[in-house]
Amino acid sequence: MAKVTFQTDICKGCGLCVTACPKHLIVIAKDKINKKGHSPAQITDQSACIACAFCATMCPDCVITVEK
Repeated sequence: MAKVTFQTDICKGCGLCVTACPKHLIVIAKDKINKKGHSPAQITDQSACIACAFCATMCPDCVITVEK
């Protein structure tokens, strides 16, 4: 099973990972604000992730780690 982790403290919530996910599993958190004042990205269903790593490839700040 894949494991996706986000460094939410430095995520700027740009949304590029949201559009890159072919399974539509990543969203921008509506109820969280990080230290920089942004709403970070998060995964909605870890078990449905196929570990394609498109999200990590698209992230300009390298805050996403995908492990198989």
